[in-house]
Amino acid sequence: MSFLYNIFVSLLIFGMKVFSLFNDKTKKGVEGRKESLQKVKSAFSTSDKVIWMHAASLGEYEQGSPVLEQLKERFPTHKILITFFSPSGYENVVKKKNIADVICYLSFDKKSIVKEFVSHFTVELFFTVKYDYWYHLLKELKNKGAKTYVISALFYERQSFFTSYGKWFVKQLQNNVDWFFHQTEMSFALAKSVGLTKSSVTGDTRFDRVKQLRNRNNHIDFISDFVDGKQTVVFGSSWKSEEIILNEIFAANPYAKLIVAPHDLKRVNGLKEMFPDAVLYSEIQSVEKPLEQYQMLIIDSIGLLSKLYSYADIAVVGGGFHDAGLHNILEAATFGVPVIFGNHYRKNPEADELILADGGRSFEKEGIATDFILFLLNNNETLQSMSENAEKFVSNKPNSTELIIRKMLS
Repeated sequence: MSFLYNIFVSLLIFGMKVFSLFNDKTKKGVEGRKESLQKVKSAFSTSDKVIWMHAASLGEYEQGSPVLEQLKERFPTHKILITFFSPSGYENVVKKKNIADVICYLSFDKKSIVKEFVSHFTVELFFTVKYDYWYHLLKELKNKGAKTYVISALFYERQSFFTSYGKWFVKQLQNNVDWFFHQTEMSFALAKSVGLTKSSVTGDTRFDRVKQLRNRNNHIDFISDFVDGKQTVVFGSSWKSEEIILNEIFAANPYAKLIVAPHDLKRVNGLKEMFPDAVLYSEIQSVEKPLEQYQMLIIDSIGLLSKLYSYADIAVVGGGFHDAGLHNILEAATFGVPVIFGNHYRKNPEADELILADGGRSFEKEGIATDFILFLLNNNETLQSMSENAEKFVSNKPNSTELIIRKMLS
């Protein structure tokens, strides 16, 4: 089976290199991996003790950050390495101030490449977030004596582990992972059913992260002037479906303030064509009329969304009306904001929980979502009730980071 896995990795590398000729995002990942080895060689020595977090993308990074920060506090002399698989994670994090000594792409999972990469420093503790497992990496780390963990683990029935050919994969995890920290009881039970018994349920570390958001300074210049005390709907990480809802709300309710932050800044030009009277945030200081006279604001910069939710009365979060993947709904819920999203969220158990708590709703069709948002804007009692439920939903979650750190240190 290891032979087939090596073929898979080789095909993955070949496929990414070919696709990079036509896709800028993939090209960044392929080119970025060429620099990874040099980055660790420049920053680390073989005597350096390193704590290493791997995250597939930005969402996993956000889940892992609370744990990494706590470990850095406990072990201030250890160096920190963060690796990513996806450019969307790397590109967003590498630009920000961070506790890491090195941020780079994870090298491709070929035995010789991994061995060379790991040989330049001493890994004391490694953890991957959610479900990004690379078997040569895990095996090499185990051979080197590192402690290896999976935090916010999320197993689901369609994974390869639960197929007839998944036994080899499970065996690798049994041998090379010291402990799984599961998000849900369901994930814990599924893992246990295939023999991954070194595990416990500690919840989702993203709740710890979003609780922190409330206590920081969430002010954004000019937003209060734009909102002007009126009901505000924030469309976060929007795709086409969410922008259909945006258009319908814009046409049906001229009194609500609308703020849209597209998931990709390439969508900004299309939004501006669709809403020529909207204000671009980059041009907000040079508008002709007073800000309070505009109904829509288009966010054409990154890094503002989690703060924007603090200004919202209702949040519409993108990715759930198709299989792109639902974006982070907890960043809105933590501010006591009802969250509206599509019904494609199989890998987001927190969505079901938020709906059950009556702090959010999912819809199959954009038009039905629009009708419900318009209902909320005209029914303050229901809006207030859902707001309180969303805030309680986040507040009542346990401190997952503390549970994980306690187990790691034991």
